[in-house]
Amino acid sequence: MTEFILAFQLHELLQPQFYIDNGGLWLMLLIIFAETGLFIGFFFPGDSLLFVAGIFSDKLAISFFDTGNSFLNLLMVIALTAFAGIIGNTTGYMFGKRIGPAMFNWNDNFIYKKKYLHQAHDFYDKHGGGAVVFARFVPIVRTFAPIVAGIVEMDNKKFAFFNILGCVAWVGSMLAGGHYLDKFFLEHYNFDIKKHLEIIVLGIVFITTAPVLVKLIFGKAKSSTLK
Repeated sequence: MTEFILAFQLHELLQPQFYIDNGGLWLMLLIIFAETGLFIGFFFPGDSLLFVAGIFSDKLAISFFDTGNSFLNLLMVIALTAFAGIIGNTTGYMFGKRIGPAMFNWNDNFIYKKKYLHQAHDFYDKHGGGAVVFARFVPIVRTFAPIVAGIVEMDNKKFAFFNILGCVAWVGSMLAGGHYLDKFFLEHYNFDIKKHLEIIVLGIVFITTAPVLVKLIFGKAKSSTLK
């Protein structure tokens, strides 16, 4: 019985609406901060959480300040969430920058290879801005991207600019997407997507993780061919 209850609770933790119903806006802001700046945050449902939060933006806004206008409520939720994501990435960057110099002096072992750190440094020198922006849209990667940017000592101003740009683009597109798609389907097709959130969440997870899976599969196939 205990195992069943535990499994049920773990299942709930993967559902975005669980956090919205039980913690509201404040818990969502904490999750976005953790997912974009702390090692432990990679398992949170960032994309799907934001999309579902867009659907319930009015409900979330009431817990902070209800403007009385649906559009203004959405803008307020976007602004607060973007701020949490920016601070989260900045925290990860500062942490990486703090431990980065020491890592260049670490000896190679089974897990750590210094050459990978130099490769990451070269990658950020060449694609740093784009890497920070696009990492926002890739689960797990967005958690570690700012930390790596700090480790390889990406320029502060460059990181700050692309951090803000990427976070506003990610948060804005996900929240607005959920908000307006919900209204669109309800008004034009009388279809309430709130009643089909599990399917929608699975779709979002598939879409956001597909590029990573493709990269891993084709990357391994390419490596095998070269060998």
